[in-house]
Amino acid sequence: MDNRKLNAEMHSREINRYADEIRGNIEKLIVGKTTAINLVLSALFAEGHVLLDDVPGTGKTMLAKALARSLDCDFGRIQFTPDLLPTDLTGINYYNPKSNEFVFRKGALFTNILLADEINRATPRTQSGLLESMEEKQITIDGNTHSLAEPYFVIATQNPVETHGTYPLPEAQLDRFLIRLSLGYPSANETTDIIKRFLLSQPLESISPVCDANTLLSIQASVKKVYIHEELLNYIVELTEKTRISESVILGVSTRGAIALAKLCRAYAGVCGRTYVLPDDIQLLIPYAYTHRIIHRSGTEGDTEELLQKIIKETKVPSENYDQ
Repeated sequence: MDNRKLNAEMHSREINRYADEIRGNIEKLIVGKTTAINLVLSALFAEGHVLLDDVPGTGKTMLAKALARSLDCDFGRIQFTPDLLPTDLTGINYYNPKSNEFVFRKGALFTNILLADEINRATPRTQSGLLESMEEKQITIDGNTHSLAEPYFVIATQNPVETHGTYPLPEAQLDRFLIRLSLGYPSANETTDIIKRFLLSQPLESISPVCDANTLLSIQASVKKVYIHEELLNYIVELTEKTRISESVILGVSTRGAIALAKLCRAYAGVCGRTYVLPDDIQLLIPYAYTHRIIHRSGTEGDTEELLQKIIKETKVPSENYDQ
C-alpha cells in the first residue's frame, strides 16, 4: 500500500474515531436517531451549518447541547425573539467616557458553537445578522471587519408547525445551511427508554468533552483528504442541473448547494470510516442538502422530495472504481 493510501486511511480513522465518541455522548440523551446524529456530525466536520426543523419536544435543543458538551469549545445560545436586534448578534461600537473613545462590544455570534434557538421567531432584519458570519466567518461593524474564531458552527432550530409570530427564513439564509433535517418522534420503546433515563438522572451532566477546538480543526482538515472521484462530481453537477431546468421548480439548487453536497459526502464517508465517496452517499444525502434550497411551484416540501427522488431515478449512476 502506497503512502497516499496509508495517509488517507489514517485520516479516515481519525474522523471515524471521534465521530463514534461524540455520537456515544449524544446517544446518552437522544435515543434511536443514529442517522440524524451522523448527519449533524458530517455537517460539523464539513464546516457547514445545520437547521433542525421539527416540532417542540423532539430533542432538537438537547441534541445541540449534547454536541456542545462533547466539544471543548466556546458555546453560545441565543433565544430568538421578535425584539432581538441585529446588534445583539453582531456586537456594537459604544462610547466609553472613561477612555474617551469608542469600544467594540462583541455580540453573541463571537463563539465556536452557536445554538440559534427558534431562529424563525426573529425578524428578517435580525436574521440577516447571521448571513456574513455563516458564509465568511467574519462580521463587519461600522466598516471594520472582525474575524470569528475557528471552528465556527451554527446549529439552528425552528418549529415548522406554529406560524404565529414567526418569520420565514429567506432563501439567502436557508442556502447557508449545509443540511436541514427533522428528528421525528421516537418509537414507543425508545420513548420508554428516554423516560427512564431522565427520571433517574440528568444525562446531560454526565457528558464530558472528547475533543477540543484544535482537534476539531484537524478533523475538518482530514475530511478534505477523503477522495471523491471526478465522475461523482459530474454526477452531482448533473443532479443539480436537473433541479434548475425542471418545469415544476421556480428556484433550483445554487452552486453553493452543489459544493455543499460534495463536502457533505466527503464528511459522511469519513464518519462511516471510508476513505472515498460512493454514489450511495450522494443519493442518501441529497434530500438533506437540497430540499431547503428548492422552491417548488406547488409550495409543498413533499413535492420537492418526490422531485429529487424522480431526478435520482432518471439520472444514470456512474460506475467506476471509486477508491483512489
